[in-house]
Amino acid sequence: MKLESNGILIALRPFGERDSVARIFTSDFGVLCGMMRGAQIARKNKPLVGQFGAVAWNARLDSQLGAFHWDAEKNLAATLMMSAETLAYMNSAFALVAALLPEREQYRALYDETLDLLHGLTGASPYDVYLRWEISLLRELGYALNLNACSGCGTHDNLEYLSPRTGRAVCANCGAPYAERLYKLPMNLDLTRRFLERACMFQGVDLPAARRMICGA
Repeated sequence: MKLESNGILIALRPFGERDSVARIFTSDFGVLCGMMRGAQIARKNKPLVGQFGAVAWNARLDSQLGAFHWDAEKNLAATLMMSAETLAYMNSAFALVAALLPEREQYRALYDETLDLLHGLTGASPYDVYLRWEISLLRELGYALNLNACSGCGTHDNLEYLSPRTGRAVCANCGAPYAERLYKLPMNLDLTRRFLERACMFQGVDLPAARRMICGA
């Protein structure tokens, strides 16, 4: 079988002395995993994490690892490598996608938002850009955080808490009796990390090291 799409190279690890196993987040088929022949010794058009390009995945059987033909068009990571902060956000996003998204299931909205992330991290507020991306990832994983109205009374004012069970905001009045069991707003990467840890636990994987390195303050 053959699958063709556009995608982002999100992971690359050595396999033997010449080849690499790659993961590519594609627009049409989600995460694809396959072999890149000669990736380690390539001198021209060398595959690099953070590249965007056209990809073809081939396998004789659907259950096989398959092999990639990769035609990189642009290295979206080039400008992000100038800053340790933006590089850390990119690495974290790629690691979370690789760890938490099942292979060959389309996530078109999150794919588009990942492209927006890579472009937006070079702006004035990379923290906020990355936080919005994690909220989008959590939505795809079934944790649709609702920060617009109180889950208890519906008010849009004085939203001071977040329910760890429902992911919905709670106002100061409704949340006061349960303050010790609720998360304190405003939203930040410490809060999204708690939901991500839960998602990892349900899938039987550890929170990626690249995400653990990011502080939420």
